Amino acid sequence: MNVTDKQNPRIALVHDWLPTVGGGEHVLAELAGMYANAEIFTLFDFLDRDERAYVTAGRPLHVSSLSRLPGVQRYYRYLLLECSRAVERFDLRGYDAVISSSAALAKGVIVGVDQPHVAYIHSPPRYAWDLTHDYLDAIQGPLAGLRRALAHRMLHRFRMWDRGTVVSIDKLVANSDFVRRRIARVYGRDAQVVHPPVDVDAFALNAGGRCNRYVTAGRFVPYKNTVAILQAFAARPDLYLDVIGSGPEEVRLRAMSPPNVTFTGWLPRAEVVSRLQSARAFVFAAIEDFGIVPVEAQACGTPVIAPSIGGTAETVRDLSNAAVAPTGILYDPTDPTALTAALDRFESAHNDFDPHAIRAHAETFAAPVFRTAMQTIVTDVLAAHSR
Repeated sequence: MNVTDKQNPRIALVHDWLPTVGGGEHVLAELAGMYANAEIFTLFDFLDRDERAYVTAGRPLHVSSLSRLPGVQRYYRYLLLECSRAVERFDLRGYDAVISSSAALAKGVIVGVDQPHVAYIHSPPRYAWDLTHDYLDAIQGPLAGLRRALAHRMLHRFRMWDRGTVVSIDKLVANSDFVRRRIARVYGRDAQVVHPPVDVDAFALNAGGRCNRYVTAGRFVPYKNTVAILQAFAARPDLYLDVIGSGPEEVRLRAMSPPNVTFTGWLPRAEVVSRLQSARAFVFAAIEDFGIVPVEAQACGTPVIAPSIGGTAETVRDLSNAAVAPTGILYDPTDPTALTAALDRFESAHNDFDPHAIRAHAETFAAPVFRTAMQTIVTDVLAAHSR
C-alpha cells in the first residue's frame, strides 16, 4: 500500500447475512462507517431500503447468488453447507484487508497470504457446538428420526469446516469475555475483547422520579427465559411488571402470566425508551453472549437485574461490589429461586443506586469506544503485514 492507502485502506467487510437489523448489523454499520473505501459481502439480504441504507452506510453491497433462491427467506438457516461453499466464492482480491463480522460463516472467506484478516466473532455457532443436542432434540414430527440423522451428519461436517476457518485469521476479536472463553474452547485460539457498540445517545438519562413498575423486553423465544421472570413476579404479587415484545411463545406466556404482569406487545422505539427511563428496574433472564438491551437500560440510569452468567456479568456491576458504583443486581440463573431473591434484594436496596453512575457506566460501551478499539486493531494488523 502507498501512504494514501494506509490512511484510507480498501476494506472488504464480510457479514453472515442480513435478515433484519439486530446486534450484529449494528456492528456492521459501525464498521462500514469507519472505512470510506469499504465494500460489504453477505450471503443473504432481506432488508428493506431504509434498513439497508443504515447497515451499509452507503457502501457497495455484494450478495451471494443463494439470496435469489425461491422463498429462501423461509429456509436460509438450514443451508449451512451450501453457505460455507458460497462464502468461499467471494472474490476479495484487491482489498488491503478483510474484516469479517461472524456468528457462523463470514470468517470462512478465503484471503491471500499477504492479505490481513480480522474476525469479529459474535459467537461460535451454538447449534454446531454447545447446543447441538438441544437443536437435534427440537426436531419432532413426521420422519423425525431420519431428519435428526441428516441434521447430525450436516452439523458434523459443518463443525470440521468451522474449526478449519480460524487457521488463516490474523486476529480474532470477541464481543465479550464470555465469548472469548468459548472461542478458546472451540477453536483453541486467544481473542481480544471489544464489546459491541451501543447507541447510548438514543437513551437519555432520567435522574428524576420513577414509577413503581419493573420492565422487561425482548422476543418471546425459549432462550430469553421469560418464564423465569413471570414465575418470580408470581412469587411477589405486590410488584408490577410490564413485558414488552412478542414472539412464538406469546400465547403460552400470557396464559401463565400472574395478574401483576401486563403484556404491552411490540412498542415504537420512542415508547420503549420512555418505559426504560421510567422503570423501577429492568429485569433480564437470558444468558446472552453480550446483551445490548441491559446496557440501553443503564444508559437511562435504570438499574438492571440480570444473570451472573454470560455478557450481563460484564455489563452490570453488582450491588455487592464495594469497589465500584453498582448498576444492578446479578443472580445465579441456575437457581430457580434466585431471581425472586434478587427482586427482594433490590426492593430493600433500591435507594443505593445512583442514576448518574449507572449512565456513566453505560457510556463505556458507546460506539466511539468500539470504533477506537477496532481501528487500532486493524491498523496494527496492517502494520504487522507491511513489516
